[in-house]
Amino acid sequence: MALRSALLASAAGLSLGAHADEGMWMPSQLPEISAQLEAAGFKGDPKDLAVLTKPPMSAVVSLGGCTASFVSPQGLVVTNHHCAYGAIQLNSTPESNLLTNGFNAATRAQEVSAGPAARVLVTESFDRITDRILADARGKTGRAYYDAVDAASKAAVAECEQEAGYRCSVANMYYGTDFYLVKQLELKDIRLVYAPPESIGSYGDEIDNFMWPRHSGDFAFYRAYVGKDGKPAPFAQDNVPYQPKAFLEVSTDPVAEGDFTMLAGYPGRTFRHRTAAEFADQVQSQLPARIDLYGALIETIEGAAAGSADAGVRYASQLASLENGLKRARGELEGLGRSDAVDVKAKDEAAMLAWLAPRADAAATRADIDAAQAVIARSHATRERDTLFATMRSQTQLLKSALQLQRLAAERGKPDPERERGYQQRDEALIEASLKQAQRRYEPAVEKAVLAELLSRYFSLPADQRIAEVESVFGTDAAQAKAALDALYASTKLGDEAERLRLLAAPPAEVAASTDPLLQAAAKLLPAELRIEDADKAQEGELLRLRPAYMRALIGYRQSQGSAVYPDANSTLRVSYGKVSSLDPRDGVHYGPLTTVRGIVEKHTGVVPFDAPRPLRDAIAKGDFGSTADPVLGTQTVNLMTNLDTTGGNSGSPVLDANGRLIGLNFDSNWEAVSASWMYDPRYKRAIHVDVRYLRWLLAKVYPAPRLLEEMKLPAE
Repeated sequence: MALRSALLASAAGLSLGAHADEGMWMPSQLPEISAQLEAAGFKGDPKDLAVLTKPPMSAVVSLGGCTASFVSPQGLVVTNHHCAYGAIQLNSTPESNLLTNGFNAATRAQEVSAGPAARVLVTESFDRITDRILADARGKTGRAYYDAVDAASKAAVAECEQEAGYRCSVANMYYGTDFYLVKQLELKDIRLVYAPPESIGSYGDEIDNFMWPRHSGDFAFYRAYVGKDGKPAPFAQDNVPYQPKAFLEVSTDPVAEGDFTMLAGYPGRTFRHRTAAEFADQVQSQLPARIDLYGALIETIEGAAAGSADAGVRYASQLASLENGLKRARGELEGLGRSDAVDVKAKDEAAMLAWLAPRADAAATRADIDAAQAVIARSHATRERDTLFATMRSQTQLLKSALQLQRLAAERGKPDPERERGYQQRDEALIEASLKQAQRRYEPAVEKAVLAELLSRYFSLPADQRIAEVESVFGTDAAQAKAALDALYASTKLGDEAERLRLLAAPPAEVAASTDPLLQAAAKLLPAELRIEDADKAQEGELLRLRPAYMRALIGYRQSQGSAVYPDANSTLRVSYGKVSSLDPRDGVHYGPLTTVRGIVEKHTGVVPFDAPRPLRDAIAKGDFGSTADPVLGTQTVNLMTNLDTTGGNSGSPVLDANGRLIGLNFDSNWEAVSASWMYDPRYKRAIHVDVRYLRWLLAKVYPAPRLLEEMKLPAE
C-alpha cells in the first residue's frame, strides 16, 4: 500500500486497533475498533458513538479549554471547579468571596452569569474537507501555502456560520494531512449554578496537584440558557434554559477496580507524533525555560498583590493557571526522563526511517522530512524573544486590551474574509467580552510588575534579538522601563471599562489617532507583532506542507507492526477507554484506585490548602453516607483512578461506565503521567476523577442542593 493510501485509510478509521489503554480516538474511528471496545466491556453499540447527534456524544460539550456534559433536560451542565474558577472569581468580591464560601443558587433566578465570554459549544457535525482546504495550496510553499489554507478555511467557516447560532472551525488532523469542518452550536448565556467552597473544590491545591492519592471535590454546575425562541442568545433575564438533545444519566451503582470506563472530551494538545529532534528540544530547552518563566511570573504577581485582598481576588484565576502550568512543566520534564522518552523516540524514528528506505517513494518522503527538520531548527533562533513578547500580551489585561483595540481598528479596514482570524466580525463579541472582563482581573501595580519582570528578561537578550518597537516604548534598561510603565499607567484611561467599550465602537481612525498613552504604545508595538506573525505564518505554511511526509511514513511503519495511529489531540472531540485501575509507581509502592473521606481528615491541618471546612468534617464524623457509601469499603469515596488516556482540555470530561452512565469527572493526571502529552507509557499513565458518589453526597448531606438532585433524578440521601 502506498504511504498516502495508508494514511488515508488510518484517517478514515480503518487502521488496526491499539492497546485498549491508549488512544484519543475520533468518534468516527470507533466503529472500526468495535471488537476492542466490546472486549474491554462496553455494552452499547460502538456505531452510536460515531453519531454526534446521539447520546452519549451529544451530551458532551466544550467550554473552550475544558469539557463538560449535560446532566438534565433543562440545560444543567457539570464540569470541574477549576474549569468554573474564572466565573467564580468574576462574581467574587472581598465582601462576598464565592471562592471561599462556595455558591449555591436556591432558585434559577439566583443563578448568576458566568461572564460575557463564557460559552458552551455543542458539536453537531465533523466532516472531512481535506480536498477543499488543500485545493489551492498544492504547488505552493511557505507563506503562500499558509495563505491558501487560511483562505479556504475561512471560506468554509463563513459558509458554515451562515446558519445563525453556530460557531464553526477547521481542525487540522495529522499535522496538515487531513482537515475537518467542525460545526458547534454556540450557547452564550451561561450561568453559575453551584460551586463548593474552594477548600473542597481544590482541596490540596498545588501541593496535591498531579498527585495520588487525591481528595478533591473538583466539580461545579453551570446552566445554559437560550432566548425564548430556543435559539442561542446573549445573557438576558428572560432567557430560558436550553433543552439539549441528550443528557447523561448519573449512575448510582458502585465502582470497583477492573470496571470498564470510557471518557469523551476535548483534549487540548498532544505531541506524540513529533520528531525525535523535537522530543530532545522539549526536554533540553523548552521545559526548563517554561519552568523558569512561570516561576518568576508567579513570584512577581504574588509579591505585587501581597497585602491587598482585592488584588488577591482579581489575580486568583491567573495565578491558579500559572501554578498549574508550572507544576505540569516540572512533572512533564521528570516524566519524560523517567520514560527515557528522548532515547525511545530516537530509536523508534530510526526504525521508521529504516523501514522507509527501500520503498519507492522514500527519497521524496525523506527530502520533505529533512526540510521540515530544518524549518523547525531555524525557528529556535528567536524563540526566547518571541515568547517574551507574546507573554507581554497573554499575562496582562490593559496592555492586551490596547493591542486588541489597535489591531481590530487596523483589521476593520479590510474585507471580512481578509481579516486576521480572531479579528473578524464573528470574533467581535468575544473581544467585547474580553474588554469587559478585564475590569475584574486587573490591578495597575500588578500589571506593571509583570511587565517589568518580562522587560528585565528582554533586556538580557543579545543585541540581534532586540525589537526596536519595544525599546521605543519601554526604553533600553530596567530604569527606563520603570519610568515608562509609571507614565503609561498613570495617564491611561483604559482602566475604565466604559472607555474601552467606547473605543471598541469608535471608528478605526479615531482609535489609531488616540492620544491615550497606552493606546499609543500599542500602536508602536503593532508593527512588531505583525512582523513576528508574518514570520510565524511562513514557517507554519512550510510545516503544513512538509510534516505530512513524516506522518505518512509513521503511519505506514506503525501499520506494518499492526498498530494504530490516532491523530494528536487538537481540542476536537475524542474518546478513550480503559478501566478503573490501581498503580504500582515504584518498587514497594501500591496505589489503590479509590480514595475515601478518611484521607480528607488525615490530610486536614486547618491551613490552606488542607483546610477542610467544618460542615464537611462534621458530616464525615457523623458517618451518614446513605446510598452513596461504597459497599465494599463501607465509607464514602472521594476520587477514583483509571488508565484512561487524557491530557489538558480533558478537565471536566465525563467518565462513563459500560452502559454510558456518568460515574466520574476527570480533573487530573498522576505525577508519573504528566508527560503523557508527549509520550504514552502504559506503566504509569493514569487519570484522576471525582467519583460522582462524592458529588452526590455533598449535594445531599454537606452543602445541600436538593433541587439539583431532584433535577438529575437522584435520591436525596
